[in-house]
Amino acid sequence: MQYTQLGKTDIKVSKICLGTMTFGEQNTEAEGHEQMDYAFDQGVNFFDTAEMYSVPGRPETQGSTERIIGSWLKRTGRREDIVLATKVTGPSAGLKHIRNPLRFTPEQIHAAIDGSLQRLQTDYVDLYQLHWPERKTNYFGKRGYIHDPADDWEDNMQEVLQTLQELKDAGKIRHFGVSNETPWGLMRFLYLAEMHGLPRCVSIQNPYSLLNRTFEVGLSEVAIREQCGLLAYSPMAFGLLSGKYHRGQDQERDRLNRFKQLSRYNGPTAHDATARYLAIAEKHGLSLAQMALAFVNSRPFTTSNIIGATTMEQLRENISSADIHLSEELLQEIEGVQEVIPNPAP
Repeated sequence: MQYTQLGKTDIKVSKICLGTMTFGEQNTEAEGHEQMDYAFDQGVNFFDTAEMYSVPGRPETQGSTERIIGSWLKRTGRREDIVLATKVTGPSAGLKHIRNPLRFTPEQIHAAIDGSLQRLQTDYVDLYQLHWPERKTNYFGKRGYIHDPADDWEDNMQEVLQTLQELKDAGKIRHFGVSNETPWGLMRFLYLAEMHGLPRCVSIQNPYSLLNRTFEVGLSEVAIREQCGLLAYSPMAFGLLSGKYHRGQDQERDRLNRFKQLSRYNGPTAHDATARYLAIAEKHGLSLAQMALAFVNSRPFTTSNIIGATTMEQLRENISSADIHLSEELLQEIEGVQEVIPNPAP
């Protein structure tokens, strides 16, 4: 396993991060424990979750993923061996069962971290992330920014950083990161931190895959120059980049079949691009999953690649991508597809 520095901290995280949002929905507690046992044995020291998980978010399962991780930490006693990341939920009309209304106020952030710590059965988290911006901007499949004059958000970023400083001082978090952020949002947080001596953002968790390379447009330079690297999520495009849907090997339980509302990766151009990537992988003797993940691993702005699996077979294949090196010839063929069908699943 390879390890990477988390921002400007002294923490080293595995290049593969175990994503856990299926725990409590598609995976039972026992299956979640089995995944964590295996990942840890393979050198994965980085686990990522969120207070809203499992996915899709609903009242019956909210917090279930954190509870499953918490019971694993209690059973194994491995808390000090794990870099643990979770998130506070941003505004969302569909998640009002968590708090209503959802905002990044000091009161809500304090309530959120206390709830997470209780479910995780720990006194602190290593990385606390803002799950998505409080303001209206382009994330979750929106390619470009369209300003909304009716947005009632007022710039409270300094207050958010001051609240995160309180959590650090209390020993509840070690560092903080952002997620689903834009270049402006990330640079604004970095600027305010430097100006006021407040916690510096150490990572950005955004989507990145063969089907969505929009991170490269503006954020990749920020990530490299500011040492605030990418924690890549959905590197498998909800399983589309496994190739199983093109081979007719998908099952009713698979995510794109089970959750039709998650349509981000179901468009015809995404399927067309995937078919072309599948042909490249087969030509070079790789599985599409391994090629897709190895590509994300190889990017200079990637701190860690967040994989998620519902079966142990998938998990083993995904973690093994850390050992795969992609040739220049293969990388050029990938670029050829990107030129013809750029970012079909933003």
